[in-house]
Amino acid sequence: MHIKRRQHVRSVVLAVAAAAALAATAQATATGGTRRAASIRLRAELNASQVPDGQEVKVPNATGLFTATLTGNKLTWTLTYQGLSGPALGAHIHIARPGASHWEPVIGLCGFLGDPGQPATCKSGVHGTATIHAGTLYPISAGSVRKAILDGGAYVNIHTAKNYNWGEIRGQIKVVR
Repeated sequence: MHIKRRQHVRSVVLAVAAAAALAATAQATATGGTRRAASIRLRAELNASQVPDGQEVKVPNATGLFTATLTGNKLTWTLTYQGLSGPALGAHIHIARPGASHWEPVIGLCGFLGDPGQPATCKSGVHGTATIHAGTLYPISAGSVRKAILDGGAYVNIHTAKNYNWGEIRGQIKVVR
């Protein structure tokens, strides 16, 4: 009787283990396995000449650098700048090709119109982690935002009090190859 009971318990344990392994395999297949999303490095060199509508107050020597790593929809970023007309009030990612403007930001990096959880101030050297998301001020999907960032259709700009409307400096986001 003990032998039959042991065999039965062993059969049940093996069946449960097999079912668990099958479920884990199915889950891994459905979610792309244990493969991690590739990290993509991004960069934008900001300056006054890229502001298509021009600066309200000319600050031709102001420059900045946005660097980031995009992993899936997670954007880890750093923003530095120098020579602005005054404190940076806000910095954002907008969707538009070079030479075009779109006033509504899709990702608020810091300062005014910053996304929740982003730094409240925009001092040079500011950094954070944002999530690529759908537009909140105009309809655009998260997938379209991500595609625009990767295809050269997005830019970073920094606003100051003197150059509030279109920003003081701007740089088109490019994939670092």
